[in-house]
Amino acid sequence: MPHMTLRNILIHPDPHLKKVCKPVRNVDAKIRKLADDMLETMYDAPGIGLAGPQVGVMKRIFVIDCADKDGAPDPMIIINPEITWVSEDVNTYDEGCLSIPEIYEPVTRPALVRMSYLDADGKSHEDEFDELYATAVQHELDHLDGILFIDYLSKMKRAMITSKMKKLKKELARD
Repeated sequence: MPHMTLRNILIHPDPHLKKVCKPVRNVDAKIRKLADDMLETMYDAPGIGLAGPQVGVMKRIFVIDCADKDGAPDPMIIINPEITWVSEDVNTYDEGCLSIPEIYEPVTRPALVRMSYLDADGKSHEDEFDELYATAVQHELDHLDGILFIDYLSKMKRAMITSKMKKLKKELARD
């Protein structure tokens, strides 16, 4: 097992979180190390997904694990994801984000999505995601495009959450 490093999770508002990420050119040892660090950081947080820009890496990579807390971990490393199909049916989940701690708001997204991506070995996949997985892959893909889940909320709600996060960042900076 390679040595994993916990990475700092950027808190909104941070300029990294609003930028579009660049595709991963080569799936190499450096990318696999990044993915391992991201999984370790996500589990430590704890969360079910983490995208490159959340740890200050502006590459199109995210990790998710939506397995039952009581079940065995089921980590997925998703590189250069693209949604190839979405259902007309929608689901609404209370979404949260490791970059917007302790805030949960309902977001409606397609209930089923098909996504093509590369895995940690650089192999191509196209999988269909449903339920929580569908929400998670769309939420993390949004991160790669500089979109946060609060961008789906009203302007007023977004402003309130942003000011809460600014306060939190000040408190954390003092610690």
